Amino acid sequence: MSLQARDKEFLALLGPSGSGKTTLLRVLAGLEKPDAGEVRFGGEDFLSLPVRRRRVGMVFQHYALFRHMTVEQNIAFGLTVRSRREKPSRADIRARVADLLSLVQLEGLDKRFPAQLSGGQRQRVALARALAIEPRMLLLDEPFGALDAQVRRELRRWLRELHDRAGVTTVFVTHDQEEALDLADRVAILKDGELIQLGAPNEVYEHPATPFVFDFLGQACRLPGVIEAGRLRIADWESAAPKDAPGGPVEVFFRPDEVDFAPVDGAGLAAEVTGVAQRGPDVRIDCRIEGHAMELIGHGPTLPIGVAPGLSVRIKPFRPQVYAAR
Repeated sequence: MSLQARDKEFLALLGPSGSGKTTLLRVLAGLEKPDAGEVRFGGEDFLSLPVRRRRVGMVFQHYALFRHMTVEQNIAFGLTVRSRREKPSRADIRARVADLLSLVQLEGLDKRFPAQLSGGQRQRVALARALAIEPRMLLLDEPFGALDAQVRRELRRWLRELHDRAGVTTVFVTHDQEEALDLADRVAILKDGELIQLGAPNEVYEHPATPFVFDFLGQACRLPGVIEAGRLRIADWESAAPKDAPGGPVEVFFRPDEVDFAPVDGAGLAAEVTGVAQRGPDVRIDCRIEGHAMELIGHGPTLPIGVAPGLSVRIKPFRPQVYAAR
């Protein structure tokens, strides 16, 4: 693969397990050596630099804090192990730790040990330790993976603010689509060690380059279709084909909440409703379309007209994405 993180950019590497995200991150950190290719940072040959001279801060999924050290000692570690010539004075180290404790909102916890902190607090200590060396690049390997959903959401916004204040180039690995789309300036989508698509979050979500990307970035419904003379036909329903769509047999993808419902005598795809469940303000509608079981979402609080278990309705995807059939 070949890609570039821009200066002070927040770049997310997104993909399923085994796609190569962490391997790529470890190459940047100097923990793995690539068989071929090069890594350059600011015009410099990164691979020729000793790891300690790369000034890379890395945060692991499970924090990797030193349990026998206090919060203060953990944060200061990267500074205290420098050579005598490069090591800051004790006063400078204390000042740097105090600044970072304020930055990550952990003032007053400097004498505690990791076991005395919550998961979210430990993650903040790990980030402060990575920032202590004033890195040119910050690498985050699924840093919220060990946290519960509520804490992840709280830390997500805080991490973005921290990145903006620190002014450092950040590469963030995750398999959580919502996390990547919410945090990053750009998202690189990986599969089987290859870069599939790179772009701004809204760009990759609205214009997925492949069926894999569409399917990976959210819930997806998929049906076979045909495009002839600028018209898209799916079963007994026909509409104008999307712009630049390929001709011939195609695969049609759409989001389950991007459909209109109509009575059975209206226009659209025939669907047999098999189940309905209320989920807060939305309604989950299980149905069968052309023999395919699908879960659609209607925006409540009331059911779309004509939708009830055992009844037939018509549906129209209003933003289908079309790809050549494989």
